[in-house]
Amino acid sequence: MQDLGREHMIIIGASHGMLRWFADDLPADSVVLIEEPDVIGRRDVDRLAEQMPFISRLVAAEYQTGLDADALIAREPGLAAARLVMPGTEWAVGATARLADALGLPGAGSAAADIFTDKHRMRLLAAKVGLANPAFELVDDPAAAAAFARRHGGRCVLKPTRRSGSLGVQILDDPQDVADAWAETADPADTPEVVDRGLPTAVLVEQVLDGREHSVELLVADGEVFFGNVTDKRVLLGRRPVESGHTVPTLLPDDARQALLDAATRLGRAAGFRTGVLHSEWIMVDGVPTLVECAARLPGDMITALISIAYECGFIEAYLRTLRGERPTLPTRTTGGAAVEFLVAPPGTVNTIEGVRAARRVAGVLNVQFDVTVGASVGEVTNSLARSGHVMAWGVDPTEATSAAAKAAEQIQIVTG
Repeated sequence: MQDLGREHMIIIGASHGMLRWFADDLPADSVVLIEEPDVIGRRDVDRLAEQMPFISRLVAAEYQTGLDADALIAREPGLAAARLVMPGTEWAVGATARLADALGLPGAGSAAADIFTDKHRMRLLAAKVGLANPAFELVDDPAAAAAFARRHGGRCVLKPTRRSGSLGVQILDDPQDVADAWAETADPADTPEVVDRGLPTAVLVEQVLDGREHSVELLVADGEVFFGNVTDKRVLLGRRPVESGHTVPTLLPDDARQALLDAATRLGRAAGFRTGVLHSEWIMVDGVPTLVECAARLPGDMITALISIAYECGFIEAYLRTLRGERPTLPTRTTGGAAVEFLVAPPGTVNTIEGVRAARRVAGVLNVQFDVTVGASVGEVTNSLARSGHVMAWGVDPTEATSAAAKAAEQIQIVTG
């Protein structure tokens, strides 16, 4: 990234992993990190910030349940010198939009941010503009959700309206299971980035969509899409559809790929989304893109890295330049394929991790990473943070990349007991 001087960038909320992505790319003292006071203490964020030269200072501010941007700027007038503001987590999307608006900087816009951080509002908007949705209903008790399931073939999806990473999302195959499953969705166990006081959520019950899932990543400047990618996604079978792998670019034919890009573009325009990345997820039902979810932020799960590899571009840098008011040129076609396969260990205590050297020897493998260590306790995979690591691979096309990632993942055994 071009050095624009001290404190030219504000990040609101950030996972430790995201901060480490930036460690080698951002100039010293270029970032002001804003984080919730209790998250700073619980996650030792101040110590982490001291270890990263690109972070100039850490500002404690409450933002997850609402941000008073004018009061924050009055307390921290140095923020007015920033050239861009970005959200580091889902919980920061609304606050980032409000701070960007207050500073006169490019951003999603507060209205769009509010829509894309509330799954029910997103559904209502999609229905209003004629985009395909599953049947859905906002419910406040298990009986209403069970009744919905009975009206839709006995199956349903339960999901919180305000969570991410598949947290609290469940596919239920019997209305009688709803009562026992209700608490996991209505009061989901939160991730470490969430404030202790909790984030309010409601429960959305939806019709189950059967089909392959895809995501669309758009770079948008002043409401105009200037880059679009379609990713093929894989999810775990069963009750909790946590993502198990991704491939860039999609293997879909050109007409289906274009239909997904068009649908995502219509959704963004309907919401008044202005500038940044729009990451939406879809299932093709009878050839029609049908909306799953949408987020006004960078995608997780290594998708940004896959795009950078497959298109031979710096996708993160392009995103930051877009938030700075520029419109960078990106390739329109891929030069190869890239894939990630996530590692899922059986529940228990990790005794050994085997096959790592064999996995790294698979042709095309770029990275093997573990999020568990020997002695760690592993639970059931109920959300994306509960996976045990990943394998990333490159190939001359998406098929070869997917095969390489899968072959490498097969070499690894995380033995628990």
